[in-house]
Amino acid sequence: MNNDNIIDDLKKPYFVWFEDNWKHDDVLHSHKKGQLVYVESGFQYLTIEEKIYLLPQNHAAWIPPNAVHKTNSHSEKIKLMIMFSDIDSHEDFYHQEKVFSVPPVLKEMIRYSEKWSKNLENNPAESIFLKALFSELPHFVVDSLQLHLTLPKDKRLSKVMEYLHNHYNQDFKIEELSDLAMLSLRTLERIFKAETGITLNKYQQILRIIKSLELLSSIDLTVSQVAFEVGYKSLQAYTRSFLSVMHCRPSDFAKIIH
Repeated sequence: MNNDNIIDDLKKPYFVWFEDNWKHDDVLHSHKKGQLVYVESGFQYLTIEEKIYLLPQNHAAWIPPNAVHKTNSHSEKIKLMIMFSDIDSHEDFYHQEKVFSVPPVLKEMIRYSEKWSKNLENNPAESIFLKALFSELPHFVVDSLQLHLTLPKDKRLSKVMEYLHNHYNQDFKIEELSDLAMLSLRTLERIFKAETGITLNKYQQILRIIKSLELLSSIDLTVSQVAFEVGYKSLQAYTRSFLSVMHCRPSDFAKIIH
């Protein structure tokens, strides 16, 4: 079962799809159903409606019905649970993408649902259980992370974006970026803010934090090593930056994912 189109052909309201060491096509697509993606181990990148999200271990994402998205991972091994649901509610939650830390109760409900993985037949017990799970989902996501980077559409920024993503751990000079884009400093800053909603410095900060979340998933690196790896000169500077973006300390986050 490797064709996403099968999801839209299903004659059942819910569908659970579990893969050990998940392999997924890195192509943009959409589903009529809403989609819950839970990362039990490893980490997953999601592109949803031209925004890039990082899904660390023990986190989940809600992808609304018909949202154009794709997934790709840089983890050597990743353990995912993907769950689909018909959505007939007009509640705002179900029509907005969300990334959030999975609380223990929801985690156990997701794990229990594994028993129905790839089940194509209608099952009353499955439907009742998953209806309860998806109905309660908004309450599980009260404090959802909005950790994402918006991809600019303006082609003049393509070389700037490539540079930022390839050199995120280095301090940049705005003059070098303006030369890459062949724009004046003022024009570059104005277009970048209009396209992404944030400044160049803020974009680099969030990018560094996202990259650090990947590294924090590794048990081989200390928090201090992660800080220097992503370009911070001190653990204190990294902690302040992490707090401003994630509203928790990197050491606390590391405990959550491990």
